[in-house]
Amino acid sequence: MRQRTPVVVNILIITVLLVIFYYLFVQSYSFLASPYFWGTVVISAILAYIHSAIGDLIENNKFKKLTAEEKSAYLAEKKIPFLRRQYDAAFKKQSDTHEKDILIDHGFDGIMELDNQLPKWWLGLFYFGTVFCIVYICAYAFTDFAHPISEYDKEYKEQEAAITQYLKDQPPVTIESAVFSEDNIAAGEEVFKTNCVSCHSDGGKGGIGPNLTDNFWHNQPEKTLFKNVFHVVENGVTGTAMQAWGKNGVLTGTDIQNVAAYVYSINQLKKPITPAEGGAPPYGDEAHWEKQ
Repeated sequence: MRQRTPVVVNILIITVLLVIFYYLFVQSYSFLASPYFWGTVVISAILAYIHSAIGDLIENNKFKKLTAEEKSAYLAEKKIPFLRRQYDAAFKKQSDTHEKDILIDHGFDGIMELDNQLPKWWLGLFYFGTVFCIVYICAYAFTDFAHPISEYDKEYKEQEAAITQYLKDQPPVTIESAVFSEDNIAAGEEVFKTNCVSCHSDGGKGGIGPNLTDNFWHNQPEKTLFKNVFHVVENGVTGTAMQAWGKNGVLTGTDIQNVAAYVYSINQLKKPITPAEGGAPPYGDEAHWEKQ
């Protein structure tokens, strides 16, 4: 008569399987705080105890029918700890007597074949993998679990929210804290195209407004070019069409920092657009900017 698995082990296995199945469908461990999950665990544990009690009754009935020798062998085996029995069943080599019993009555070149059963650990992994595969396929087919597009959309929204929160928590960029970075040039170009190109034309070559690519500037309130652009964009120029983009609330400090980086790049990192090339003629005094 075979030894049965302890009820505690069955409850542990059931709990692990419930955690796996819940996670497949919920896709987070938030269910661990749900009373429905723990209710399922409790109900499963009660059913496991009922199953164990029924098994005890059947086992006792079978035990009465055993011979004295079989009863003694069964009781001796029952004293062996469960984990030890599992280890022996998986890895212990059979005795010579048992080997004779499972010897298949044929051979070739002196090689005989034993009718060994597959190891229990192998069978356990096979059955677990089969059940897991079925559940996984169902979760994939009928829920959003493991769908790359859904996962991408979720992560994208989380990143967008994180960026928004980061920008919200950051102190506003001012002329004192603003710094030039080549990483801001592309974003500054977009701000320039949206707000500045109507007066300063494509690439800052000038039109209604002055040429931003040469070294002549009518307004030079700051000592460095980057800070000067930030100051002019933020405060505007009185008596001209250049409004105070920052103080009027049209552009944020980050926007002004970016567009200042773009103007700095077309003025310092590229060749100036001359009048012969379509640029506006020099306007203002030649600037002598301090190094950034």
